[in-house]
Amino acid sequence: MSAGLDRTDRFILIGAGALVLILAIATSLLTPSRRGGRTGFPSSYSTSWDGAKAAYLLLEDLGYDIRRWDSSPTDLESEADQDVLILASPLQPPTSEEATALRRFLEGGGRIVATGDEVTEFLPGGQKFTEMDATIGDAQFPALLPSPLTFGAPEISMPAPIGWHPARVDQIAVYGNKDTAAVITYSVGKGTVVWWGSPSPLTNRGIREPGNLALLLNSIGGMKGKRILWDEYFHGARGDFWSYVGKTPLPWVLVQLGVLFAFVLVTYSRRYGTIRMPGKVSRLSPLEFVDTLGDLYTSAHAGSTAVRVALQRLRFQLTRQLGLAANVTVAELAQVASTTLGWNESSFLGTLARADRNSRTIGVRDEEALEIVQDLHEYTARLEIRNAPEEKRQSE
Repeated sequence: MSAGLDRTDRFILIGAGALVLILAIATSLLTPSRRGGRTGFPSSYSTSWDGAKAAYLLLEDLGYDIRRWDSSPTDLESEADQDVLILASPLQPPTSEEATALRRFLEGGGRIVATGDEVTEFLPGGQKFTEMDATIGDAQFPALLPSPLTFGAPEISMPAPIGWHPARVDQIAVYGNKDTAAVITYSVGKGTVVWWGSPSPLTNRGIREPGNLALLLNSIGGMKGKRILWDEYFHGARGDFWSYVGKTPLPWVLVQLGVLFAFVLVTYSRRYGTIRMPGKVSRLSPLEFVDTLGDLYTSAHAGSTAVRVALQRLRFQLTRQLGLAANVTVAELAQVASTTLGWNESSFLGTLARADRNSRTIGVRDEEALEIVQDLHEYTARLEIRNAPEEKRQSE
């Protein structure tokens, strides 16, 4: 195949291949990775085993005022002591403005139910720990102290976090064992943080385990007056389909395909495109004489010549129509035309006198010559319109 390509085609194909390779590498580097080996995430839209649609629909059926939140935390109300925000293992990190908005939400009385090790940078006072992969299996965690969070749930199950210990004295481990905490809670201003070490208790698989549903309901708190906001913003749902797609590798894929298509199109069109000869204007065109004559008049500033030609044409047609001698004066011509044709004698005489004078004058201005020729053509056209029926009768 290379033998059939010229040097330019090979250069285009090599350039296209190099650009596609660069875009592929950039896509692999910019595509967000999922930690812990999980194949999914606890989205309220997902019906997979690690999704959370069952928990969302259950809360809805129980009568909770629950809705999906696909806006930035900066849109949260700062004085929202009846709002609960569920941050179920967010995939994308917050900006500094969004982290500040979450702190302001808590300080105003809001409650955040957060899961997993990804929420460390979302929460004030968060600390690092390692979340265990849910495919390894669940561990049982008993309640460590009486609390509203443990009502009806003496034991819960989730993958055991690795070495999670509260970093501050105001952070209370509600569930856990001697090796690690599983659920902790603490206050921020007038608000409360309930932090689970894994999203497993609210997933489609884990919510069926003993104590896990009660943990979810206790973490939310009472139903009366509560508004539950299930965050999907940090799962990539940014208000509409296109904003969601913008957070996936799909735009990079489309860019690569577009660039590749453009290079293929350029290469193909150069070799196989239809050959079209440029259009040529015929030198026999009826308007060529008019254009040429007009250009000559313009370049020579021969306004008097144009006036003389138009005047001679009008005089010829009038004398022939009215039966007058060819050398009749303009005054006599205007008088007879007024009597026979009904034209305004003074106006027509002024036009003829002006045309006669300028036809013999050298250096007539182009604008004045154009105005006189237009007036003469107007009278010529009126005469032709008047003669049209008679000529038609004669031809018949």
